[in-house]
Amino acid sequence: MKIDEKDRLIISHLRQDARMPVSELSKLVGLSGPSTSDRMRRLEANGIISRFTVDLDLEALGFPLQAIVRIKPRPGNLHVVDDMIMNEPRFIDCDKVTGEDCFVVRLALRSISELDPLLGPFHDRAETNTSIIKSSPLRARVPV
Repeated sequence: MKIDEKDRLIISHLRQDARMPVSELSKLVGLSGPSTSDRMRRLEANGIISRFTVDLDLEALGFPLQAIVRIKPRPGNLHVVDDMIMNEPRFIDCDKVTGEDCFVVRLALRSISELDPLLGPFHDRAETNTSIIKSSPLRARVPV
């Protein structure tokens, strides 16, 4: 599906507030309400918009720190490490990647002291490399 500038505007505004009324969204993008609704249905039907979601404030939920952890399973431990990641709810994002590491995960933390207990079980099965996130100036940008 080819998307135009109006579609991009709709997507951008929905990223900011997925609960925005169509009447408000249509004013922001310069289209009628029915036209905006039709475009939204088309974006959904083509899988460009797959769901309307909630953007959680992890700090307000008690997780003021986040870490990026690169994980390189030891030989024969790929599936075990994969299961360990999926079964630990503090891992909030996981990407399987090429290169030295197999996984790049994002970890939600209440304090830095939680790192060792959370990552300790991995050390028999994988190498880890951890970076604490200072800030996230750019998240989930819609590509042009």
